[in-house]
Amino acid sequence: MKPDPATARQVQASQPTRSTWLAANAGSGKTRVLTDRVARLLLRGARPEQILCLTYTKAAAAEMQNRLFRTLGAWAMVPDDELRHKLAALGETDLPSRQLRRARTLFACAIETPGGLQIQTIHAFCARLLRRFPLEAGVSPQFVEMDEHDRGHLIDHIIHHMAEGKQGRLLDALATQLGGEDSLSKVMLQVVSKREDFQQHPLPWPRLLESFSLP
Repeated sequence: MKPDPATARQVQASQPTRSTWLAANAGSGKTRVLTDRVARLLLRGARPEQILCLTYTKAAAAEMQNRLFRTLGAWAMVPDDELRHKLAALGETDLPSRQLRRARTLFACAIETPGGLQIQTIHAFCARLLRRFPLEAGVSPQFVEMDEHDRGHLIDHIIHHMAEGKQGRLLDALATQLGGEDSLSKVMLQVVSKREDFQQHPLPWPRLLESFSLP
């Protein structure tokens, strides 16, 4: 049975011998294409520890790993005819018997890979690099990543600390102008994200407006 055009393009995009840029709407099957691509790489002899998959969120990384394990697990269990059908749907046709035998071993191979399959978020990958080369990156070897919740908590703590000091009246006036303490926290977050701009002291007013995209 000939696949529909969309499926045919997905099979084409999962071809591991090609360098592919894939752009598609949400829910259109990008994760499936990436999973199929990894499975085909493994089928063609790539070692699991040599494959790196980066995603934006932990949920996406977990979903991709679960899908890949389900695919490889199914290959290990189904009869030869059904396995050939599954592989043909990926674009792998006319495979010799040794390739079928290899397909059945991939699940165990992926499970037993030291450190597991490298399917992780961009942040986790960058943190791993920094931990391997902290001195080269100019960070402390004992650094700890700060997530959005911790960052927000720290900003609120700093605001409350400043409010108890000489800046209290200024912060109260600023919070009133901005419409409340939540808005003040958002402004502080913008300041932190543009902290390089504030290294120049005093910061010229036009430069400040430009940093915050204000007229």
